[in-house]
Amino acid sequence: MMEYQDLNVAPIVSAQANSTPLGGCTLSDGVIAAMGNAARSHVDVDQFWRAAGGFLADVTGSEDACPVTGAAAGMAIAVAACVAGTDALRVQRLPDPGDRPHEIVLQKGHSISYGGAPIAQMIAMGGGRTVEVGAVNETLRSHVVSAVTERTAALVYVTSRTHAVHRKGVPLDELVAIGRERGVPVIVDAAGEGDLRRWVASGADLVIYSGPKMLGAPTSGFICGGRDLVAACRAQYSGIARPMKVGKENLLGLLQAVREYTAVTDEERAAEQRERMTKLAARLEKLPGLSTQVAQDDSGRAIYRVLLTIDPASAGRSAATLAEEMTAGVPSIHLRDFKLHLGQLEVDPRALSADGEEAVVRRLAELLADRGDARTGTEAAR
Repeated sequence: MMEYQDLNVAPIVSAQANSTPLGGCTLSDGVIAAMGNAARSHVDVDQFWRAAGGFLADVTGSEDACPVTGAAAGMAIAVAACVAGTDALRVQRLPDPGDRPHEIVLQKGHSISYGGAPIAQMIAMGGGRTVEVGAVNETLRSHVVSAVTERTAALVYVTSRTHAVHRKGVPLDELVAIGRERGVPVIVDAAGEGDLRRWVASGADLVIYSGPKMLGAPTSGFICGGRDLVAACRAQYSGIARPMKVGKENLLGLLQAVREYTAVTDEERAAEQRERMTKLAARLEKLPGLSTQVAQDDSGRAIYRVLLTIDPASAGRSAATLAEEMTAGVPSIHLRDFKLHLGQLEVDPRALSADGEEAVVRRLAELLADRGDARTGTEAAR
């Protein structure tokens, strides 16, 4: 059996959650088994896709759903659906929208990138032209309203509070109200969200989810929403979505991951994370130069991490240097660095196995041990 090492590629430990640059997520035994089962036989793909859409619609409380390869693909396909609909000729002429409305209104603070690929580029692939409104630190309702014209095909909202700016922006309920007033659909990028019903219930017309980010799925995702617009999403597989198609193995893996994810309540998941991170924080608190606390995600989501505040004088290095040293070792360990400018790093449990957690403790102990005495530091962390 081929392994990463056969190509001189070393596996890493992710303590920064499930991210595309680190390979998405690790998969459960159940998801791996489902993908293996899918690989062993042929299937009518159209029938499978429609059945999968029904399953995902039930889970999300939507009318229908369409599989995609990820959130970026989902944005391109959702925009294409709003621009071309199910008209076969228009679908196959994209990204040229012809005479169709194709302007996509986006708050400037929501102009994110997908791992370096701008959201505006994904919108353009779907035949849209991004119209950014407002400023990064303030977008008013009037900014959005004045941008909506007969050329507008959709309004886009990005939920991520890690990458998008929501302070003094137009909230989703107001954006949905504007869409309803002007007869324009609203697309929500909920890529990293774990609540599979909230965003559809908001009144948004199309909602995009990523499979790996929260759900523990292989490279995949889905768009859910109204029946007609989801049908238009599927129609794009005769056009720009063709190179974005999801294979049967990844699709069955996605469905198994969703089944496993929804079998655990948010409260149970949060309690397990809190307990685990509390124990880890107590161990890491003993290391020189570190102070720790268990912190909830800034967005209010039920995600609990260990927040590490580094004292450069006691630790003998800055937070940035410590992060670099963690990634330079074997195995390479990636801590969450969104608060690096504050001299803080985080340990996120979502992608971290028990063995990975031990690797984090061991490496930090080795690096922070007094006078390089790794033995002393390791023992202190027990």
